[in-house]
Amino acid sequence: MLDHDQPKSFALDRQHMVALQLRARGIRDERVLDAMARIPREEFVPQQFRHQAYGDHPIPIGQGQTISQPYIVALMLEALAIQPTDKVLEIGTGSGYLTAVLAELSSHVYSIERHSSLAQTAERVLAALGYRNINIVVGDGSKGLPAHAPYDAIIVSAAAPELPLAMVEQLRDGGRMIIPVGSTQSQELLLVRKQQDETVLKHLEGCRFVPLIGREDPAGE
Repeated sequence: MLDHDQPKSFALDRQHMVALQLRARGIRDERVLDAMARIPREEFVPQQFRHQAYGDHPIPIGQGQTISQPYIVALMLEALAIQPTDKVLEIGTGSGYLTAVLAELSSHVYSIERHSSLAQTAERVLAALGYRNINIVVGDGSKGLPAHAPYDAIIVSAAAPELPLAMVEQLRDGGRMIIPVGSTQSQELLLVRKQQDETVLKHLEGCRFVPLIGREDPAGE
């Protein structure tokens, strides 16, 4: 049975997360901060980890995957500068938490996840929370999702060994993509801008994500 004090406790934890983990570390995008202050992150983590939902660290969600640290989520979203009219592609639905934040910030979210069990769980939670501007697809995210391209923004929640050009091609002119690139030992967040058929890269900071696995990944099968 749920503890009746839990919702109040989680709401307080959420306020502390935004104040101490996000604002205090330099996140300034008010739309990102407001969205993360509203979304019940505890709904996206397994029951045994709910008490850690607002901790400043990743949390296991099954299938060898994690829900990313809140600061990294906010950093990626702030860098993408998502607009209310944007169509967004998310690579790696995972828990669905980032999907929910994207749905708050954009017009429509297409999200692709290779683990059907994670996709189904995320879809169930997102529907229960009332999101209707999300389509989740089970498939190989390393190739992007060309069926609905071009996208205004692409966000990748798994590390590629090198920049996947197939995804860059799915950006509209002026579109942005954020992606961790590197080996399992050393990764860096890259912000990619497509400007008149040129690709402009900006290096953000070091990070650590699970690997991007699929046919477009040289390490994939």
